[in-house]
Amino acid sequence: MEIIVKNCKRKFYNGIIKFDFDGEGIYVDKKENIYFQVDEEEKKMFFIDEFEENEEKNLNLEKIENSPEIVKVVENTKNEEVNVFINEELFTTYHYSEKVTRPFLNPVIGPDGKSVVRPPASEGNTENFDHIHHRGILVAHGDVNGTDNWSEEEGHGKTIHKKFISLISGPVFGKIHSLSDWVNNKGNKILQEERIITIYNLPKNIRIIDHKIILKATEGEVVFKDTKESGLLSIRVYPSMEVRNGGTMKNSYGAIGEEECWGKRANWCDYYGKIDETSCGISVFDFTENLRYPTYWHIRDYGLFTANFFGISDFSGDKRKSGTYILPAYQDLKLLHRIYIHSGTTEEGKVKEMYLNFIYPPKIEIK
Repeated sequence: MEIIVKNCKRKFYNGIIKFDFDGEGIYVDKKENIYFQVDEEEKKMFFIDEFEENEEKNLNLEKIENSPEIVKVVENTKNEEVNVFINEELFTTYHYSEKVTRPFLNPVIGPDGKSVVRPPASEGNTENFDHIHHRGILVAHGDVNGTDNWSEEEGHGKTIHKKFISLISGPVFGKIHSLSDWVNNKGNKILQEERIITIYNLPKNIRIIDHKIILKATEGEVVFKDTKESGLLSIRVYPSMEVRNGGTMKNSYGAIGEEECWGKRANWCDYYGKIDETSCGISVFDFTENLRYPTYWHIRDYGLFTANFFGISDFSGDKRKSGTYILPAYQDLKLLHRIYIHSGTTEEGKVKEMYLNFIYPPKIEIK
């Protein structure tokens, strides 16, 4: 099979390219030494490459039987976790035990082998932790059909892991596809959640996670009330990266700091700082097809970092405005965000350029 890849008028950095493909397996262009991996669930073919401005490439794909599992996804049933390795080094762990209030990713390893998210509080070790429910990268909302599925205060709801739909390893990406139930404090089901976490084989100073959720109103209408206490993608950064400890937050419009970024709409936000002597950052990109794009941001000097399009009354300071969203019975809400982990500052990490990679990838023609 031959494909033609046509780039746009800007450089395409270490980027992820996908195109429609109803097939299976692993392919390779031997001349360019590029692997291609099919996601059979998405019916997409994925590969990673760089392109100069207006560059065009012809690539010849040959199916192969054996390929390296560069991104390896391994379940540890004893610990109730899934570990993701890139080139044999741990990148992240997905925790799904019944002992945790909600599934989460932690650690998330960035440049020089340091995690960019705060370690979770453990039982009996919460004295120095504010907001113990900020456990890394997670999904939560503060008022869903009257249930608090955000905090871990008395009477809170939970997200209960049910099963894995798939765990995929490969040369281009690895994927965790999980199924969970949101329940109230009596254990009654509110909705069903699919979470699809895709992690790519990229240079060590760059890590990308595509984070997709599908919330399904399986039990009837679901009301997501207006509240700032929400993050259908929520992150707590490593303490030394926090603004109050010398870090920096910026958004796509050039705003800097909590005063300018909190409660504002933007295509992306970036949070960077030092871990030991290493400068690194973590960005979240909002997808153009997400509800209420571009999203509002609940982002704080103390390290909280969430995409939140619900808390409009808080963000605007006008209680007459409401961000409440009603998901009709048996319908679903789909959201996609890209998490980009980089070296250096916003500018050094080319956050703006990587966001444009996300929304304007090269065009593919199959010959």
